[in-house]
Amino acid sequence: GLKASLDRTPLFLLLWGGMGGFVVTESQKTLCPHKLGRTWAQRHQNNAIAVSCSHILKRNRDLTKAWKGKTEQLLRVNEHDFTMRPAFGGPAIPVGVDVQVESLDSISEVDMDFTMTLYLRHYWKDERLSFPSTNNKSMTFDGRLVKKIWVPDVFFVHSKRSFIHDTTTDNIMLRVFPDGHVLYSMRVTVTAMCNMDFSHFPLDSQTCSLELESYAYTDEDLMLYWKNGNESLKTDEKISLSQFLIQKFHTTSRLAFYSSTGWYNRLYINFTLRRHIFFFLLQTYFPATLMVMLSWVSFWIDRRAVPARVSLGITTVLTMSTIITGVNASMPRVSYIKAVDIYLWVSFVFVFLSVLEYAAVNYLTTVQERKERKLRERFPCSCGIPHSKTMMLDGNYSESDANSLAGYTRNQMVPEEEKPEKMVVHLAMSNESNSSRKRGLKGHVGLRIIQNTHAIDKYSRLIFPGTYIFFNLIYWSVFS
Repeated sequence: GLKASLDRTPLFLLLWGGMGGFVVTESQKTLCPHKLGRTWAQRHQNNAIAVSCSHILKRNRDLTKAWKGKTEQLLRVNEHDFTMRPAFGGPAIPVGVDVQVESLDSISEVDMDFTMTLYLRHYWKDERLSFPSTNNKSMTFDGRLVKKIWVPDVFFVHSKRSFIHDTTTDNIMLRVFPDGHVLYSMRVTVTAMCNMDFSHFPLDSQTCSLELESYAYTDEDLMLYWKNGNESLKTDEKISLSQFLIQKFHTTSRLAFYSSTGWYNRLYINFTLRRHIFFFLLQTYFPATLMVMLSWVSFWIDRRAVPARVSLGITTVLTMSTIITGVNASMPRVSYIKAVDIYLWVSFVFVFLSVLEYAAVNYLTTVQERKERKLRERFPCSCGIPHSKTMMLDGNYSESDANSLAGYTRNQMVPEEEKPEKMVVHLAMSNESNSSRKRGLKGHVGLRIIQNTHAIDKYSRLIFPGTYIFFNLIYWSVFS
């Protein structure tokens, strides 16, 4: 059947279809089988015409997206030895550097280091990577090309840990321009050492540096420099830390000498941090000050209330010890004295002296009572006192009890042998009126209240607060 159909088909149509004809215009699209109708295609079943029509409807191929062979690659990577630096044997190749700080992640006083995430970019010229271009546009590559060409071997001096981010792929970008200029960028997180001085802690400022240097190439082979001076360092305005205020970022550069290898160019990223004091005011200074003020309360407590004054003094001493231990636990073990140590230890001394003050008061009170007891034993009677009446009282009798017992003599009282814990009191009662006796008893009670406060307590109420206020004035004027 197919042979019969071909015999009936005109010869010029077969030749035309076999030669890849059917180059038609918009007005001639009816020649294609899907446009001529299904009955015509089924009747002729001409495979040559069908293949030709399929090529007509395809778009013209984009030659810029077409794969080229090895000999047609724009970057002739395999034709050069990239183990050598550009212009090997000639002058030092200049490599410009700029940095954009993405975040300052943390500052550790205990480890004396900081962690920073940044975009590190290098600029240099390698004529081996130049390529012809009509539009003078650059080509961009990822980290896979970096392994095949020469790149600067920059490392971070005094770094403890560093890594290039690799999510979802290595965060590396390589941009090559037609004249051979190269931009090499990477996203890096580095933890570097920072030599901190805590002599003014927590009223201190710290200056840390991130240092960049070539590991293998001396200044005779590679010259590192900041591409735009101080403008080469850019920071995100949103960078902030919980305990520090970032005051300044700036760049410097100098030569570093190693006795075995020579001189190297070294770049510095310097930043200054000012510590926030409010956190330490709440956590350290205010509690210490309150403990010192609490220790002064014992100066107003009766000197005979031994349990109250001793427990108050011991409590404040132990609390100060806890505060000092907590502060030192979050700090490195440095061999010099910090500003917070001065404040805490002076406060501790004030609290400790308040305990010693009561020890002195209690001792002197005991000595005084012992002397009075000896005097009473030496003069047991009330000789020479006219109209005297004697009674026995303990410490629980009130003024009314004393008045009611005023008419009793010693013989009418209970003998001393039966109540040894009682104290014999001799009352000299004059023939004055009742009002005069009451005024005398009130003066006697007031005298006893005054005598319950020792002279040391009176002076301590003024000396301790005044001295501590004077210390605070000197401390904050020196360290703030």
